[in-house]
Amino acid sequence: MTEIVSGQDLIDAGMQQGKWFARALVAANGVLEQGGSHEDAIEAARGFAPPPALPLHAGGALPLHLNIQAENQHEAANVEAVTRSMTELMRTPVVRAGAIMPDACPAGSPGTIPVGGVAVSEGIHPGMHSADICCSMAISVFPGVAPAALLDAVHAVTHFGPGGRQRGQQFRPSKEVFARFEANPLLRDLTSAAIEHFGTQGDGNHFAYVGTLKSSGETALVTHHGSRAPGARLYNKGMKIAEGVRRTLSPETLPQNAWIPADTREGDEYWEALQVIREWTKGNHMLIHDLAAEKLSAKVSDRFWNEHNFVFRRSDGLFYHGKGATPAFDDWADDATDLTLIPLNMAEPVLIVRGKNAENGLGFSPHGAGRNFSRTQHRRMQAGRSDAEIFAEETKGIDARFFSGVTDISELPSAYKNATSMRRQIEHFGLAEIVDEVLPYGCIMAGDWEANAPWRKKKERREAEARRQ
Repeated sequence: MTEIVSGQDLIDAGMQQGKWFARALVAANGVLEQGGSHEDAIEAARGFAPPPALPLHAGGALPLHLNIQAENQHEAANVEAVTRSMTELMRTPVVRAGAIMPDACPAGSPGTIPVGGVAVSEGIHPGMHSADICCSMAISVFPGVAPAALLDAVHAVTHFGPGGRQRGQQFRPSKEVFARFEANPLLRDLTSAAIEHFGTQGDGNHFAYVGTLKSSGETALVTHHGSRAPGARLYNKGMKIAEGVRRTLSPETLPQNAWIPADTREGDEYWEALQVIREWTKGNHMLIHDLAAEKLSAKVSDRFWNEHNFVFRRSDGLFYHGKGATPAFDDWADDATDLTLIPLNMAEPVLIVRGKNAENGLGFSPHGAGRNFSRTQHRRMQAGRSDAEIFAEETKGIDARFFSGVTDISELPSAYKNATSMRRQIEHFGLAEIVDEVLPYGCIMAGDWEANAPWRKKKERREAEARRQ
């Protein structure tokens, strides 16, 4: 009787049963057919076994830099929450260091990287840049243009809210960017979204802000948004790839901290896809700025941009994930200038800063003012006052607009951390040097577009009918 190696033989040899057994048995029995011994066959099968699971780091084993101070009870609770979450995240086997910025706030279940978190790793973690890949800032200076005229022009050409632009109002990305979409396996089915969402800004805390430079008085446009649907869909694909790796290499790692190993086919494709999404997002900013300039027949004298939700690979070969953190190290990108942008809230200046590559910040600075409360908590705290009253009080002296026509009080200044405190902590921790400011004139945000959404109106009608019965 011809000897064969069975699955039970592999189990008896101490191997953990799995899908890999099928390939292992083919190889093992191939050895026997060629006259090899049973022992040789078992060793051939063992070569197909997945590597042993990577253990989690012990809690507190890695350096975590805390660049944040609590100035009241609410901030103390916030600092405790983000520190606890980052400490858990840093148990991930391939993570090497972490930092928390002054604007940090929780962004999910414990162990999830907070907004204002920085994580250094051997791998690429889609969950650490989130669905809003390459959320970023851009500024253009419009000499000789009145702020009111610029704000009106931007309002006329931009697009906030869900979805993309309607047919007949769409713009196509550059040929170079579009060709890179088509060439990348993770992006080639996203070309329609790349067109539909080009020239859009989304919702939430994204904005178009007009003000004047403190240094010169010239009018400037500052925009804030990410990669819209193309980035969100790439993120979903990345998370699926990373989850497969996590289940094999480190089942104990939290799903949100799964990673794609570097220098693998999947890692290379995902890294390239991130760079394409970055170029698309930069083009998205510049399109809105150029449309405003065209509408005004105006010229732009200066512009620059920076992402604050992205992954950077530095000379040490490690991946630096900034989740709501602004790069502050030299040459962070081929198109980097020495200046970056940090917004605070719609009624405060946008800070123009020069990064200091602080070791305690792992080469990053804050990306904004952050929150001490969730949107829901903030709304509860405003109970007893109408949205109109809150809006009038908090936007006094600026031209604040909501694209949907409905105020979102969770985006008004009181929803964010104290701007003065943010500036003080940037200086205290040596994270950046403030070199200029864009003083506020007005701001456009999406607003509460869901208030009049068809599904909500339908639900309200059903509930009204139920009450009448």
